[in-house]
Amino acid sequence: MSTADFKFRPLAEPDLPLLHAWLQRPHVAERWGPAEPVEELREDFLSGGTTRAFMALLDGEPVGFVQSYVVMGSGDGWWEDETDPGARGIDQFLAHAHQLGRGLGRAMVRAFVARLFSDQAVTVVQTDPSPDNPRAIRCYAAAGFKAVGEVVTPDGPALLMRCWRAASPQD
Repeated sequence: MSTADFKFRPLAEPDLPLLHAWLQRPHVAERWGPAEPVEELREDFLSGGTTRAFMALLDGEPVGFVQSYVVMGSGDGWWEDETDPGARGIDQFLAHAHQLGRGLGRAMVRAFVARLFSDQAVTVVQTDPSPDNPRAIRCYAAAGFKAVGEVVTPDGPALLMRCWRAASPQD
């Protein structure tokens, strides 16, 4: 599976019912919690804040969801010590349980991180899987993330993992 196989398009109003249905799937709800009503998804993802939501497409078909956000100043008790304006956070899931464990998540994460790093202002990408989610931790590690350490977030304990921009010849 190549990262080039993935495309990402901004989440749009017509995607909300599908996203809502995905969030109710057991393998997603286990990690993302109970699905919010469509109205709350609209507020969370289409209201113009610093979180950007995307549908992940493979061969033109929606296969997952990805969100990115500016880490610094994210508020509500999240990442209060962050001082790097170029830090971005990501969260995502694959929509179909039968696609888990096949390298698809790793390829999706790599492709999305490459997309984020195409913006020269982005210096580092981070994520924060639960320490009791070995599948996600393996996925992120295989996608180039390094464990920084355990942290406590508003959602509970997490393993902070970061992926830094690769050094280029002009750096």
